[in-house]
Amino acid sequence: MVKKGSGFRCGECGYEPAKWVGRCPECQAWGTIEERGDARPPIARVAAGAPSAPARPIAEVDVEAARARHTGVSELDRVLGGGLVPGAVVLLAGEPGVGKSTLLLEVAYQWAVGGTAGPSLYVTGEESAGQVRLRAERTGNLNRGMYLAAESDLSAILGHVDAVKPGVLIVDSVQTMSSPQVDGAPGGVTQVRAVTAGLVALAKERGLPIVLVGHVTKDGSVAGPRVLEHLVDVVLQFEGDRHSTLRMLRGVKNRFGAADEIGCFELVEDGIVGVPDPSGLFMNTGADPVPGTAITVAVEGKRPLLGEVQALVSKSHMPQPRRAVSGLDSARVNMVLAVLEKRAGVKLSEMDVYAATVGGMKITEPAIDLALVLAVVSSAEDVALSSRLVTVGEVGLAGEIRRVSGTGRRIAEAARLGFTHALVPPDSGKLPDGIRVLEVSNVGLALAAARKA
Repeated sequence: MVKKGSGFRCGECGYEPAKWVGRCPECQAWGTIEERGDARPPIARVAAGAPSAPARPIAEVDVEAARARHTGVSELDRVLGGGLVPGAVVLLAGEPGVGKSTLLLEVAYQWAVGGTAGPSLYVTGEESAGQVRLRAERTGNLNRGMYLAAESDLSAILGHVDAVKPGVLIVDSVQTMSSPQVDGAPGGVTQVRAVTAGLVALAKERGLPIVLVGHVTKDGSVAGPRVLEHLVDVVLQFEGDRHSTLRMLRGVKNRFGAADEIGCFELVEDGIVGVPDPSGLFMNTGADPVPGTAITVAVEGKRPLLGEVQALVSKSHMPQPRRAVSGLDSARVNMVLAVLEKRAGVKLSEMDVYAATVGGMKITEPAIDLALVLAVVSSAEDVALSSRLVTVGEVGLAGEIRRVSGTGRRIAEAARLGFTHALVPPDSGKLPDGIRVLEVSNVGLALAAARKA
């Protein structure tokens, strides 16, 4: 029997239904409705209290203590907006095995090598101290300024902080930690919320930057209650394909900088290294041009990256031709193929078409449509395009080439890497010098210009 006056609340989004249900009507999460006990009393009038510090004009507030400090990992600093801000709490999420712990071990090492902001404290709840020590030895991340503790209790972590007095605290992971003051198993909604709230309070009280490792669910979102992302200051997503050494660090939320920056890393035998110029990873380094390839420029966050789109068109021996896609949006590829057959007269109804990107790069933005068009036609005609040609543009259903955002930045990146010709949509604005730019308004003109380039 439910006590009179009791209420229910969703631990994921905070919605309060009138009765218990298995699935939250607001966020559609299963098993998150919990009984709150007695209903909350009506809001009472609050008496004025003594402020902890007097209010001051904003121009008189000291900002030097809140300046970001470099972590020593340049690609991470790029995403963070300059480094770790004292008192900031950063949540790093990613799939198992993507390299989160390896990256943060590098951060702890570089912080300790700097030595100006105190030692680094790495707390692990998933491995023993010996296992982490072996990984640090393998990757060459050993320094006397690095402190390591294997704990899963929040109060023990606070004790280590008092003893070590670190300049940065890394907790791997928040789902393995528990607070003795609340009930529930580690990793549950109640425990994750309590542990995160405790660490956030610690960070704000002592001006200590804290980096938390978070697991992700099957759909790629951060595991745990949604309020977890609201409690922290920065949310980073670490992504990568298991079959590729490339790793992308994306900013999802950032209170201290841009939230659309990305950092590029490469997993090597002795750890993880930043890739300041990753465009070469996404292109074929062969000297001779090959039919069925086209170069384009994608934008990840604010970063232009050159990538290669490849296509293979061959005679089909099946009643229904195959369409295989890797690294591209399959629905968009099928749309571009239909436009080619209808507007440009390229017969593909009896041909197998395979389209892919190079280096494990995933491109879903429409700006690569024109490169896909040229790659498919190049493969169908068995004629290679110029290796110094780059293309940018969205293809519409009428066969027109539409403008895309950041065309100037894209072409400037291509010019920097030595490309001499570019095909762009009409009215693309002011474009950089040093590269010959030709504006094309439809697919037919683009194909004719590419054949002459």
